[in-house]
Amino acid sequence: QVRLVESGGGLVRAGGSLRLSCAAPVSIFGINTMGWYRQAPGKQRELVATIAREGTTNYADSSVKGRFTISRDNAKNTVYLQMNSLKPEDTAVYYCYCQKFAVPYWGQGTQVTVSS
Repeated sequence: QVRLVESGGGLVRAGGSLRLSCAAPVSIFGINTMGWYRQAPGKQRELVATIAREGTTNYADSSVKGRFTISRDNAKNTVYLQMNSLKPEDTAVYYCYCQKFAVPYWGQGTQVTVSS
């Protein structure tokens, strides 16, 4: 089991910024891909961005690319999501994700609310 602890969500005005963090226990080894998904009310969970252990990134689509930046600190088993120029449509519960030996693990989710 890998317990992921998320932080950094909150309420922000449109155009503002937030930084999400997600940490797995430092003692855990073998984590490859880490990333973020989000789920808006009434919608399915969708990919935001992922990052491989060596740093290769993947962003879901143009709606976040250029505004969001994913990064990680392998020594701390931590992944970050820097979100700039936030829009009301970014409002969702953001879930941290990691994959260890092809097994997926999820965080509990952190609410991000962007007011217009």
